[in-house]
Order: sequence, then C-alpha cells, then structure tokens
Amino acid sequence: MKEITVKELKYKMDQSENFQLIDVREPHEVEICNLGGINIPMGTVVDRVSEIKKDVAVIIHCRSGARSGAIVQVLMKNYGYTDVYNLKGGILAWIGEVDDSLTSY
Repeated sequence: MKEITVKELKYKMDQSENFQLIDVREPHEVEICNLGGINIPMGTVVDRVSEIKKDVAVIIHCRSGARSGAIVQVLMKNYGYTDVYNLKGGILAWIGEVDDSLTSY
C-alpha cells in the first residue's frame, strides 16, 4: 500500500497540486475537524466509488490511518486504482505535525 505523510500532503496543498482528497470518516467526525476533502464514509465507499477519480492522484484519510488504509487496499484490489495513497497517521498526525489549531478527538 502506498502512503503519503502529512507533511507531503501539506506541500501538495501549498503547491496547489491536482489531487483528490477523500475523507472516509463519519459525518459527525468531519464536523469536529476536517481537511476539506470529500466526505465518503467508509461504509458507503463501494456504493460511491464512481465519485473517486482515476485520472488524478487520490489521497484517502481518516482519523488515524487504519480505515483509510483498508479503503486504499480495496480500491487497488477490487477497482483497479493505482494512483491512490493512504494518509499515514490520518488527521491525528495532521494535527500533531501540521496544524494543532484543529480539534483533536
């Protein structure tokens, strides 16, 4: 499984690189803090896979990286995605290393 660090993601954001950010947390988690990605809760990814692009890099994140890692594996194995990355450490790593103004939970 391919992973990206929070600092690498921050760089991509700062450089306005073209990628899709998918947040697989539940809506109530997104309300607490978010990185501005598209919210597709883990349990709905299979039904909403058509919303996940194949023509740009896709970065999947959750709270700690566990759920998003599982989704990255499913997308690669079952749906043929190749340019898909797990955000290592999830939003907790983002808060710890990039922006501690966000609410941790």
